[in-house]
Amino acid sequence: MTAATGPHPDKMVRGTNNNAMPKRFSFAAFLCVSVFGGLTLSAAKPARADVLDQIQKQGELRWGGDENGGGPYVFPDEKDPNTIRGFEVELADMLAKSLGGKATFIQGDWEKVPELIDSGRIDIAMNGYELTPDRQRRYLCSVPYYVYGFQLLVRANSPYHSWADLEGDKKRRPKIGALVGSAALAYLRTIPNIQAISYDGTTDSMNQVVGGVDDGTLQDDPTAIYYADQFPELRRVGRPVSEGYYVVLMGKQETKLKQAIDNALEQFIHDGQLKSLYDHWNLSGKAQMLALGDLRGVAAPTAYPSFADILRNNWRILLEAAGMTVILSVLSMPLAVLIGISVACGRMYGPWLVAKPLGLYVELLRGTPLMLQLYAIFFLLPKIGVALPALAAAIAGLAINYSAYEAEIYRAGLQAVPRGQMEAALSLGMSRPLAIWRIILPQAFRIVIPPVTNDFIALFKDTSVCSVVTVVELTKEYDILAMSTGAIVQLAIVTATLYMLMSYPLSVFARWSERRLANA
Repeated sequence: MTAATGPHPDKMVRGTNNNAMPKRFSFAAFLCVSVFGGLTLSAAKPARADVLDQIQKQGELRWGGDENGGGPYVFPDEKDPNTIRGFEVELADMLAKSLGGKATFIQGDWEKVPELIDSGRIDIAMNGYELTPDRQRRYLCSVPYYVYGFQLLVRANSPYHSWADLEGDKKRRPKIGALVGSAALAYLRTIPNIQAISYDGTTDSMNQVVGGVDDGTLQDDPTAIYYADQFPELRRVGRPVSEGYYVVLMGKQETKLKQAIDNALEQFIHDGQLKSLYDHWNLSGKAQMLALGDLRGVAAPTAYPSFADILRNNWRILLEAAGMTVILSVLSMPLAVLIGISVACGRMYGPWLVAKPLGLYVELLRGTPLMLQLYAIFFLLPKIGVALPALAAAIAGLAINYSAYEAEIYRAGLQAVPRGQMEAALSLGMSRPLAIWRIILPQAFRIVIPPVTNDFIALFKDTSVCSVVTVVELTKEYDILAMSTGAIVQLAIVTATLYMLMSYPLSVFARWSERRLANA
């Protein structure tokens, strides 16, 4: 990716991204990457060349962010989606120029971008990353370049007019959304009587408030200001709370790079470049310069808690998340099987007018990603007045998606039953539906037990995708805890063990069922 040289100084050309992290890991991928990455990380660090020297030698500063996070940070240009805009795009250009190079943007999942520093794929991470104790432990943090606060937004006709209204609601726990992995989400989790809901995008959370799914959303004030015109249905509640700082993240050993970036940021503050940048993006440049002041004396990071402490403090959360995985699987799989059998019978024995649409149903669901289907159910249906709770949307999405695969499995099972079985049943005077129910389906069930069991085990792991509709199951909880505690490998092993404990009994049950049916 190369910096834009066109007429818009605040744009950057978006190039091919071979380094982007996938939105969601499959379970196997997540475990392998976590364990392998964690084990190799420490060994790789000492061998890396000095990053500042490398930047100056190659004339390129590789910086990571997530353009899906939206404005005013980094976002695609409405007129030319191949370019990106945002105040951090311009700030990256300024930093790169001061270091003697040009800025190259690397796209990644917002939560995962800092991990690209560890793997050497980027030099810095800069995308509204808050200064937190965990990030201080894991990375070198620059001096702050922006002072933010959390702004609560609710619907214009909401009965909530203050934080006290939310905390004092005796009838229900208000649902407030925030960006996953953000300091805003961590802040919400400290407030009693509030359900903190995590979203992958800031506008997703705003849309759910507009659609009536959530009661409010907590955003960093730059986001609230930037999207004020696009979401006129939302109203601010009070003034921003809990001040914090955005910083540039670098590798723990890159002291020379940190010094150079600190010097550059301080120079931008003193010569007015940073004020001009913030004024250009309507971010109150003068107020920011006064707030930034001299912030070199940020608190020193504290040591990581021990793994025993992490487990002791979080075992209930992990078990609850594992329970959510079980609930999603146990409720969605029977629905998927029921729908799948109906579709398979309709395609096998129904008239053309039934069989053809059912065939299209199967191909449509098999040809589109589960994540997209979940997104449509949870985020698009509210726009036509159908707002499902997150858990119901997740179960419906899993059941509908897996019904297509179950339909094909049962269709194969039905085809494997000898044709003479149906003819014999009809010759005995059975009706066709009765013959299917009493003669054909029982034989097909026996045939399809192994693939159906495999599908059930696969569904266990695909529940991780449900985090896109804000359901926090086991993989998502692992993700949250690993990022906040730094115990990536240890928690991956614990999570993998929980998955094994849940899925292995299914394999045992499948073998037992096969033996029992074979002897029947």
